[in-house]
Amino acid sequence: MTILDNFRRDWLSNVRNDILAGIVVALALIPEAIGFSIIAGVDPKIGLYASFSIALVISIAGGRPGMISAATAATAVLMVTLVREHGLQYLLAATILAGIIQVVGGFARIGYVMRFVSRSVMTGFVNALAILIFMAQLPELIGMSWQTYAMIAGGLAIIYLFPRLTKSIPSPLVCIIVLTAAAIALDIDVRTVGDLGALPNSLPEFLIPNVPFTMETFWIILPYSISVAAVGLLESLLTASIVDQMTDTRSDKNREAVGQGVANFVTGFLGGMAGCAMIGQSVINVKSGGRGRLSCFVAGSLLLFLILVLDDFVRIIPMPALVAVMIMVSIGTFSWSSLHDLRKHPRRSSIVMLATVVVVVGTHNLALGVGVGVLLSGIFFAWKVSQIFRVTSSLTADGKERTYRVEGQLFFASSDDFLDSFDFREQLERVRIDVSMAHIWDLTGVGAVDRAVLKFRREGTEVEVVGLNEASATIMDKLAVHDQPYAMERMLGH
Repeated sequence: MTILDNFRRDWLSNVRNDILAGIVVALALIPEAIGFSIIAGVDPKIGLYASFSIALVISIAGGRPGMISAATAATAVLMVTLVREHGLQYLLAATILAGIIQVVGGFARIGYVMRFVSRSVMTGFVNALAILIFMAQLPELIGMSWQTYAMIAGGLAIIYLFPRLTKSIPSPLVCIIVLTAAAIALDIDVRTVGDLGALPNSLPEFLIPNVPFTMETFWIILPYSISVAAVGLLESLLTASIVDQMTDTRSDKNREAVGQGVANFVTGFLGGMAGCAMIGQSVINVKSGGRGRLSCFVAGSLLLFLILVLDDFVRIIPMPALVAVMIMVSIGTFSWSSLHDLRKHPRRSSIVMLATVVVVVGTHNLALGVGVGVLLSGIFFAWKVSQIFRVTSSLTADGKERTYRVEGQLFFASSDDFLDSFDFREQLERVRIDVSMAHIWDLTGVGAVDRAVLKFRREGTEVEVVGLNEASATIMDKLAVHDQPYAMERMLGH
């Protein structure tokens, strides 16, 4: 496929829907960007500039068309201490360094780590994010007037019922327009976007962070930059996988990592904070018909246009309209089928999913929750594989030679069972260990074979290991020590 074909596919194949979806996303980005700025302890314009810059750059440089990236809570919470102790300029410097780290990770093909994220972890990640999205709306739901609840209910009715009339216009956009018009016409007293904070009144300017260019500064910002880069890549790659599933398409995860890095690098020089992919906005975009790069580009461009030119209109958008949209996102993001699957899926898979949800929701740390899920998946997988392991034996008629047949995977989780299968005190002249139905995976597996051979030799029994496949033979040749001088003293002498 030529460059021109790629351009047409990514930018021009879905123009109308991409533009409409981008409009919805831009409107929904404003309160979130302001909220994330407040979380990080900086002026609202820092989050708004970041959302504009990241969305524009990632639409060109990213590897997942149709996915929305901007300032996010996941990265904002990591910057709180840095801003409090060192100020905004260090935040900008950390954003630039985080971008560099992400670019290096992309070129190092970090996208392939997604292979190790199981479906259970993905489901837990999605469910946790849906819960967090809903929880983020609670300040706009608790203790509000009845008019607020009525508008939210009306907004949800529009979102879910309007598509029955026509799907040519995204229902979230209709919701925002209708509720804004109703609030003005009926003079309804509800919170508006303008109540969240002041909007910027000028274009972002190119600047170099005003920090000392010393190693001391580098060591101050490095831990924050690494954390932001890791969390940002994790959320971006997981969101890309979710959008892949929603659209039945594939994406370039390594290019996405590079694109996220470039976006953060540029944003730091424009006075913005670090960000990453946003699953909530990405779901809004996809459900509104957005599929190409144009939707993210429109969202970023329109966001800047709205806050600079149409700021008077933006200020009067009622928060219940945006809350209704985000509740729709929360409901649509949550995997409701996973609740029914708890009864029929393997118990271990359900534990992994629930643990991911609990840790993410409890700590608001996506990386920690996914890390726990991946760790549990690895432990359960290793345990399951270790159970598919056995050793049988047969004795020759004269009672002088025994053959042990090993079946399964020999690695750290099965090495004890392997050694427990041998009777080292049996009086034999010769032992044959047949591993033709087994595979040796790691240093622990090699060490178990070494120990078995040396223990038999200590009893005066001749030992032969037969049936090694090519991969097992390679690792044994490289790491085994039972045929080396003084092996008996080194391994069994302690």
